Amino acid sequence: MQNEQDTAIMCDKCKVYLKPAKITLSYLGNSFITELPKCPLCGLVYLSEELVKGKVAQVEMSLEDK
Repeated sequence: MQNEQDTAIMCDKCKVYLKPAKITLSYLGNSFITELPKCPLCGLVYLSEELVKGKVAQVEMSLEDK
């Protein structure tokens, strides 16, 4: 059984584990609130490659088509 820190993401700058936080993403004047891993010290937000190439790309294309 893996413990939480084995799969958690650590901030390279602050050396602390990222925690889920509500984040506002904006693109072409539209804003979206979602929960993403964020450093509690410096505020760095982690966007996985899977998220960027999947959901984010879909949202960008749909907004650009309008």
